[in-house]
Amino acid sequence: MRAALAGLTTRGRSFLAAGIAASLCGLVLGERDLLRVGVLLLALPLVAAGMVARARYRLACSRRIEPPRVPVGEPARVVLRIENLSRLRSSVLLAEDRLPYALGGRPRFVLGRIEPHGVREMAYPVRADVRGRYTVGPLALRFVDVFGLVETVRTFRSTSTLVVTPRVYPLTPLAAGAGRAGSTEGEARSLATSGEDDVTPREYRHGDDLRRVHWRLTARHGELMVRREEQPWHRRAVLLLDRRATAHRGEGVASSLEWAVTAVASVGVRLARDNFRLRLVDSDGAPLLGVTPSLSTEAELLEVLAALAPAPGADFRGAASAIRGSNAGLLVAVLGALSMPDVEVLADLQRHASRCLAIVLDVDRWNPLNTPRTPGLPASRTAALLAASGWRVAVADGRTRVPGVWQQLVAVGLAGAPVTVP
Repeated sequence: MRAALAGLTTRGRSFLAAGIAASLCGLVLGERDLLRVGVLLLALPLVAAGMVARARYRLACSRRIEPPRVPVGEPARVVLRIENLSRLRSSVLLAEDRLPYALGGRPRFVLGRIEPHGVREMAYPVRADVRGRYTVGPLALRFVDVFGLVETVRTFRSTSTLVVTPRVYPLTPLAAGAGRAGSTEGEARSLATSGEDDVTPREYRHGDDLRRVHWRLTARHGELMVRREEQPWHRRAVLLLDRRATAHRGEGVASSLEWAVTAVASVGVRLARDNFRLRLVDSDGAPLLGVTPSLSTEAELLEVLAALAPAPGADFRGAASAIRGSNAGLLVAVLGALSMPDVEVLADLQRHASRCLAIVLDVDRWNPLNTPRTPGLPASRTAALLAASGWRVAVADGRTRVPGVWQQLVAVGLAGAPVTVP
């Protein structure tokens, strides 16, 4: 009852104040008719509050988002379903679903009375221009009595998540042999052209599988000989994303970091569709996405990138350790502003991958008025140094489109002069 009285509307409080004033005047002046009016005005809000407090509506709420994951700038549809589980007809309801500011204003709906075991569905669109994971809900229902004197609010606990992923651009596929890991290219050609008799054997060791015994070589050498283990030639790729806050310029969707995330998303989706086993690491070497051959690699990559935030990392030593400790295959790096030690670390990684591609961002073009937060090399100088160490490099700025950069990277061989894409 106390909660219902606290929910008196402006009309209800006006009735209550008018009733008190009329009752006092009626008592002072001895006017019974005025006193009756005052009692009536007092009774209406109190009776309405009692009825609202005694009403035991059992309502259930469910929500679905169609689809639950959308690219930046694409709309999604939120569908709310409210069911009256009680035997009583509900009062008029005002529904309000809570939304983050990036998804727009809070939608409001006025629902008529819901019959017992009745269902009402409402739908509204949402759209975000910024990637991220957004919580939709909870839903709040406002109950109003028939006179509009008392209003109570009931909030459901359930929420839903909308994932807004980076925009993905269609890119040119790589050559069929790119990213093959497990041996050098020379070894691959040697084993590809050799016959069964040319397989390098070794002596039999206790525990070796007898199915690996090479009987022809055993007869020739007079002792058991086994074939060596076959090289696991998988198409592997490592995506290196420079997300250091000090390496990027600009703010929000117009920042160089957002361009880098979009580039990594586009490249990663292209490689996943080409059946690469992907790893995503940042400058600290943190494994944002592990090696996985699953069919959901594309979805997992976009989920990770949707919630990616700038990091306070200082250099690339962590990333270098992570890449050196694995057979990288193809290495694709999207880089911000670099120092000379950063370039030296990255140049050394060329020896640990079969092919290295880099997109160097000319970050000062994103916000020319923004004073650099850390000293760094010009983008052209960075690209020249990486190209000299064997990387294939392209320089991009805020006006550059991701497909154009990628086309330049895959159009030429393993290494070459740095390319500036207009």
